[in-house]
Amino acid sequence: MVKNIDVNAVDILFMILLEDRINKVKINCKKWLWIIKLFELELSARKISQQVGLSYPTVLKALNTIRMAILANNSENKELLKGEVELDETYFGGKRKGKRGRGAFNKIPVFGILERDGVVRVEAVKDVTAEILLNLTVKTVRRGSIVYTDKFKSYDSLMFCGYRHLKIDHKKRFASGKVYINGVEGFWSYAKERLIKHHGLSKEKFPLYLKEMEFRYNNRHHSIFNILVNISLILCQIFYNRLTKLPLCYFEV
Repeated sequence: MVKNIDVNAVDILFMILLEDRINKVKINCKKWLWIIKLFELELSARKISQQVGLSYPTVLKALNTIRMAILANNSENKELLKGEVELDETYFGGKRKGKRGRGAFNKIPVFGILERDGVVRVEAVKDVTAEILLNLTVKTVRRGSIVYTDKFKSYDSLMFCGYRHLKIDHKKRFASGKVYINGVEGFWSYAKERLIKHHGLSKEKFPLYLKEMEFRYNNRHHSIFNILVNISLILCQIFYNRLTKLPLCYFEV
């Protein structure tokens, strides 16, 4: 259920929709719902444009608006994760051959936190230093939780942050009883399999698509269509309230 909307993301989305209004880019309600449904089914922008009878650039802008709506919806991002939590980092993108894994050239580092039997949170990060990973963990995971990681050195100080820290040595085994990070590694496979179809994303656009993957994974057992329609209704009310406060001359062309 949608509880609240992130104000900063709403501001960005508001400006996108305002620009659409100024430039007279119009998509009727029926086609918007159709686009949302096809987005749920993970069709490409090219196929969606063919099915709904809109130009490819218009559909791209519509899909970008949907992704901004996903970003604006932070209904599940307020509560701290708790219980048994898995942490891991990985790298996305980068076609150039060379070093693989941690520190791979021209790739985007991403940090993931998964609550077992719960949700996943992911963030594109500047690097995977202890300072960055520990700060994100403290902001996302309730102290006192059991935290599972591999033996990457950036996680060594977790025990001093109020967590019970258990590590798995991937050089010897991938699981030892309940000590494993297979859940968050499963998300990496889920996300990479879907993002590869976009044939390369810029570093500027990547975080938006990454949050789409987080949203899809966390709602994989629910109707994404219904959730997005509900989010849209809330945003429309916010935008209506804002637009009614703007002078009419603002929209003159």
